[in-house]
Amino acid sequence: MVSFEQAHDEFIQSHLRRRTGERKGRLLRGHQHGEKLFLMNIWWILKGNFTYLHPEFEILDWRGRSYFADFCWKPPGPIKLLIEVKSYSHHVRDLDREGYCRELNRELFNQAMGYRVISFAYDDVEKRPDLCITLLRLYISTHFSSESSTNLHILAESEIIRLCFQLARDIRPIDISKHLRIDHRTAIKHLNVLCDKGWLNPIRGASGKRIIRYALSGGFGKWE
Repeated sequence: MVSFEQAHDEFIQSHLRRRTGERKGRLLRGHQHGEKLFLMNIWWILKGNFTYLHPEFEILDWRGRSYFADFCWKPPGPIKLLIEVKSYSHHVRDLDREGYCRELNRELFNQAMGYRVISFAYDDVEKRPDLCITLLRLYISTHFSSESSTNLHILAESEIIRLCFQLARDIRPIDISKHLRIDHRTAIKHLNVLCDKGWLNPIRGASGKRIIRYALSGGFGKWE
């Protein structure tokens, strides 16, 4: 089995071989500790490869000036995902008003150009990678579900979790049946699996025998 270090080195070297000039220089200078930590703690755990991923990806901003995003993921299809790892000091504490405006304008412009744009705080990448993995998995399953024949059970489970947050209340089997257009028994099956995975807690009725609804556990579970 290929280790992360080996895969990462091959990933960076393959992009260096294909680049010249500033694009190559930017990769040498820009791909530093935070970017590698994101790949190790989050992307490698989630995807297990770097297919379709481009480090220090060059695009133009609304002024026609070059800008390098930390990563761009370009799987087959029309949607492209820009990923940024942002430290508090560089992107918040040391940012002046003009820089703040420029940051927001760039993000909106990138969205208008057809990119999905997401950002991760460096502190979360370092200290709370499980949260980052969960959020990224939910995001990818929403916008990139056609990337492959992803397990339909996992897609259903991620949609149920999203529905829990959207409803902002405990969820019932009938909510799942209506939302996913599935029968009651299948809805119960998905809910029980999510309980086993730590996403949901069952809530029983007054008699204590029958489960009547399900609540988010307060922590993030996992998909397998």
